[in-house]
Amino acid sequence: MAFAKMFFLFNKFQQGVGVLAKSTTFAKNPRQLQYEADINKLFMFTSYNRLGRDAEEADAEEIIEMAGKASLSEQQKQVQENIHYQLENFCASMDEILLRDNDKTEELKADSVTTADKPLVPETKPLKLAEVSKLLKDRIGYTLEVKPSLIPHKDAGQGCFIEGEADVGALLAFYPGVIYPPGYPNVDAQNSYLITRYDGMVINAQPWGRGGESRQVWNGSFTTPEVRTDAKAVEAVLEMRNPLAFGHFLNHPGKEMDPNVMVCPYDFPLSEKRMRAYIPNVALGDAHVLKTLVLVSTRALCNEELMLNYRLSNSERRPEWYTPVDEEEDGRRSN
Repeated sequence: MAFAKMFFLFNKFQQGVGVLAKSTTFAKNPRQLQYEADINKLFMFTSYNRLGRDAEEADAEEIIEMAGKASLSEQQKQVQENIHYQLENFCASMDEILLRDNDKTEELKADSVTTADKPLVPETKPLKLAEVSKLLKDRIGYTLEVKPSLIPHKDAGQGCFIEGEADVGALLAFYPGVIYPPGYPNVDAQNSYLITRYDGMVINAQPWGRGGESRQVWNGSFTTPEVRTDAKAVEAVLEMRNPLAFGHFLNHPGKEMDPNVMVCPYDFPLSEKRMRAYIPNVALGDAHVLKTLVLVSTRALCNEELMLNYRLSNSERRPEWYTPVDEEEDGRRSN
């Protein structure tokens, strides 16, 4: 199988990363080394996914050879293009599900129209999130479901499961919520729904919760009415019935379990107005791009719980339930 060969060669690359991490050249900036290693993985996985199921062993070897030669900036660009390609397909499927035929040509116009300083919310089909989720699975082969985790510890709580099948390198989930710039003073460090990109951007998924049952104007306010937030982001018309906007429910793997997804930084260009409703994020301040995170599969998946290596710092006290996947990665990621 082509991917088996790719995975074998990929493991050899990872051994090389471990050697480099111990060298004096990279010891001064281990965080950057880990970032480059992650981009290299994402370059290989998402490029392989884009080839489709007809990919052969030679294709895998070519991708790995390219990964060894391409510069970091070239790999970053290719990862962005690969994710955007998948996102276009996802958004097209969501349009087919939610927009009436006569509404599809009007959707783009609605994005640029405001009423009393409020964006105009286009009419969509009156479907529930559960219905949208089922229809999405019929089109792309998978969807997500939040239900009790299978990880055997009392703090596992809810987990995120893939329903259906996805290939390696697939865009599986968005990390939804409010995007804060680096160093923003009012982000609660005790919030377990925070995640940080390598560039310091912070995403708070707590206000998103489990989304909603409509397309609406959203500015980062909590979807549960009993909870309030003072932070107000730039509002946008978002589709709250997004079946893949559950990246904040992924758990860290338990003992003798392995992660099967990894985070991928993705900068969504706000000029893509037709796709904007399906990006479940808003940001503080004006920007030309949304600095988001998506989750990508690191192997073929079928009807199982999604697990993400949290990489909690080994220089600080970690929860009892935390089992390190790779201590060296934890150290590099936290520096």
